[in-house]
Amino acid sequence: MMLALFAGVSGLRNHQTDMDVIGNNIANVNTVGFKASRVTFQEAFVEQLQGATRPSGLLGGTDPLQIGTGMKIASIDQLMTQGSLETTGQPLDLAIQGDSFFALNSGPARVYTRAGNFQLDSQGHLVSPSSGYLLQGINADPFGNFGNGATIGDIVIPLGQRAPAQATSQMSLTGNLDAGAAVGTTHTMSISVYDSAGAPHQVDLTFTNTGPGAWSWTASSATATVTAGNGTVTFNANGSLASFTYPGGGASLNIAPTGGGAAFNVTIDAGTVNGINGLVGFANPSNAVINSQNGYAAGDLVNISVDTNGVVSGFFTNGVTRNLAQIAMATFNNPGGLTRSGNSFYQESPNSGTPVIGFAGATSSSTLAPGTLEASNVDLSTEFTNMIIAQRGFQANARVITTADEMLNELVNLRH
Repeated sequence: MMLALFAGVSGLRNHQTDMDVIGNNIANVNTVGFKASRVTFQEAFVEQLQGATRPSGLLGGTDPLQIGTGMKIASIDQLMTQGSLETTGQPLDLAIQGDSFFALNSGPARVYTRAGNFQLDSQGHLVSPSSGYLLQGINADPFGNFGNGATIGDIVIPLGQRAPAQATSQMSLTGNLDAGAAVGTTHTMSISVYDSAGAPHQVDLTFTNTGPGAWSWTASSATATVTAGNGTVTFNANGSLASFTYPGGGASLNIAPTGGGAAFNVTIDAGTVNGINGLVGFANPSNAVINSQNGYAAGDLVNISVDTNGVVSGFFTNGVTRNLAQIAMATFNNPGGLTRSGNSFYQESPNSGTPVIGFAGATSSSTLAPGTLEASNVDLSTEFTNMIIAQRGFQANARVITTADEMLNELVNLRH
């Protein structure tokens, strides 16, 4: 009967632990990135009254006589299944699809989390708002490139950052120059180009008909000196481009700002020779234009976004979009072996394995879902069912203790 008492006590104690885990799961049903736990039991020490015997002669063998002494907790498992994704519309809310974790710098060590509700602090760091821990990744250089040997560190995105100006080096022409135009007819097209300091200069290209299928052209600007002389453009009988030359016979236009600033060369893409993908010479009204150029002024960072590979892109006032950083992702051989450290953070443990740091779309198979958060993976229907089972187990073990006590009481009263 004493064994029954001890067995019942072990059942009470361990079912209470089971209830504690269930209660924690239910309490965190709305916690971002929370992973539920479960308790598994196993039989405790067994007292053997008699060992098993082999069959001998005409007699068969006998089984061992054993009495269990109760139960104990076998494990408290962390269930790392994917939680559902909830759309928030916030650009810095990130959910992981896969088994990876965000890595954060807590000061003395790195911690890991599935909670992707991040914010920018006053210095431009991407941080976890509840703790101030710094999100880890790599930062791009001023031109939006990621170095091959970039070191994982704190992501910094200062909103006061500027994109440097880029001098125009190429422009493209498209449209028609009227094949039926009279000699001397002109057609002018204009566009603003930029020097290395980002200052704009309007350049005018004036085309003058010199004969059937032939035009000469000049370039000019009110704020810069442009290569002098005439260039030519000719068309085949079917209207396709036959040739295109620059003023002075060079391979580009030289533009020198008159107010100071470095001169720069601009090549012109007039289309493919014998093709109709640029300038053409059909018997239709002239409508040729300069449809693009690749220069721009300096610009200020005004907005950011994150893509599925964790690349943080910046949008600047000059229309430029440039890579700013990429978020790192940590993967473990045994994520269930991570140690919970509170505040939805995990730490590496001897049984979790060493984190493998990578990037979505490259060394990590996980991806990010921007503008969403991962909900808790707690299933309330399962938890309520487990709660009933734990309650009945607790009640049954309490009844064992009560019954054993009544039997001991009867034993004590035998002397009367």
